[in-house]
Amino acid sequence: MKLRVKDHKSVPIVVSENTSVYDSIVALFVNDVGTLFVVSEQGILEGVVSRKDLLKTALGKIDVNQLPVSIIMTRMPNIITTTPEESLWAAARKLISHEIDALPVVRPANSKEDKLEVIGRVSKTNIAKVFVDLGLGRLDFF
Repeated sequence: MKLRVKDHKSVPIVVSENTSVYDSIVALFVNDVGTLFVVSEQGILEGVVSRKDLLKTALGKIDVNQLPVSIIMTRMPNIITTTPEESLWAAARKLISHEIDALPVVRPANSKEDKLEVIGRVSKTNIAKVFVDLGLGRLDFF
């Protein structure tokens, strides 16, 4: 319970709302992630798109070069998030209970509680790395 998200988060992989589904697929593979966070021009979290969302769209009869990712993304407020101060355990529990691969780490943007800025990501890989480090004695949590 003492481990915090802020100490174990990784760099978020973001795309803009206007990014095509094709370019989003490329970003997903180039960055070797399973989830992309979709942000507005101001950097505000607008949505999340998973590899499953992209695969489902790519298998359809839609031109993925013309379709913006904003059409297929999961939108706010239906996005599960975490904060830098949340325990890593609580973030891991969200990943498991909601059956998702990654959470955006967010903070309020410009003092507006309803707008969130993406400042990181926590994934199942982050959690696994912490367990490995604990097992090897590389991480002290007391």
